[in-house]
Amino acid sequence: MNSITYRITGVMFLAVAFTVLLLVYLTNGQMNEHFKEYLVVQKMEMGQNGMMKHTDVGNSTVAFVMGPPEETFLASVHKSLIWVGMAVLAAGLAASYFVARSITVPLRNLSRAAEQIEKGNFDQQVSVETKDEVGHLAAIFNRMAETLALNTNLRRQFLANVAHELRTPLAIIQGHLEGMVDGVIEPSQEQLSSLHEEAIRLNRLITDLRDLSLAEVRQLALEKNSTHVNQIVSRAVYMLKPLADEKDIRVDCMLDEKLPELEADADRLNQVFYNILVNAIRYSPTKSIVKVVTVQEEIEGRSWLKVSVVDNGPGIAQEDIPHIFDHFYRGDKSRDRKSGGSGLGLAIVKQLVEIHGGRVAVKSKLGEGSVFQILLPVGLEESSQDKGNLS
Repeated sequence: MNSITYRITGVMFLAVAFTVLLLVYLTNGQMNEHFKEYLVVQKMEMGQNGMMKHTDVGNSTVAFVMGPPEETFLASVHKSLIWVGMAVLAAGLAASYFVARSITVPLRNLSRAAEQIEKGNFDQQVSVETKDEVGHLAAIFNRMAETLALNTNLRRQFLANVAHELRTPLAIIQGHLEGMVDGVIEPSQEQLSSLHEEAIRLNRLITDLRDLSLAEVRQLALEKNSTHVNQIVSRAVYMLKPLADEKDIRVDCMLDEKLPELEADADRLNQVFYNILVNAIRYSPTKSIVKVVTVQEEIEGRSWLKVSVVDNGPGIAQEDIPHIFDHFYRGDKSRDRKSGGSGLGLAIVKQLVEIHGGRVAVKSKLGEGSVFQILLPVGLEESSQDKGNLS
């Protein structure tokens, strides 16, 4: 039999059988010896004679008689021991099978659930009936199934969002070109500029998707050099000055001039600050203020550079904060791709910060604006898996 149930049962039963047979054999032998010694003592005290046999008691040989009653008594005792041994063997067999089943049935359930997952059915759960190793394995399996189901749904949603985001600029370009080919739309500088803008947006989206996919698997190449964070922040603020001026928003920079230099990819960090500042300016009301603060802090026994971007926007709902760095996630579903961006900016921020060994988080309340915080390690990089809460 290849079943582990029968193999475990057989091994346990053989161990029980060997133990029982050994005990019965030794007990029978000891019973004979002790019973004969008992008869010797009794016959010597009573002074009786009978069939002559010899045995050693101490250093002397004593003659005694073991008649039919004594032999019948010993036979009955031996028989009783044999029956007891058989009963123990039967009980051992049943116990062995029960123990084997208690191990193999959960494993069989796990096997069936794993086969379903192999076929793509990720909504599988197995019951956790014990707190031993098998129960622990079942609990881990359930968590794995939940994670696989979640990741599968996220992947499908991600692909659907990618298709949607790519379809829109392509549809615009295709529609305009078809109109020009059919003579419905007269080519003009304005039309060509519009198509050019859509092509740029499409290329930017494809570039963002590529960078994001590489960053998530930690395959995005970084060109690290000695970099001053204040310079990168100032450059991002300068690049976004026209956008801020459109809404009459003032960007106040409070930069600590004593910050040490970092070994980092300046272009990638510029992309991080650019994306966060774009969001801050985009969602802040006109004639408001966006603050950018840099400071060095000691957190968890380690030195960090913290960059905070504070806006006066509408804020973020608490239920949306855990998902704010997900792909294509928008807390306000009414935002379109132009007013709300592609939905990749903050996802890229998170991945770029983490591959630098840093952390990113957001604090926000509806109606009170938002604070985005970025921590970058000073000195040796922290593992990207070591993510904690920002202070």
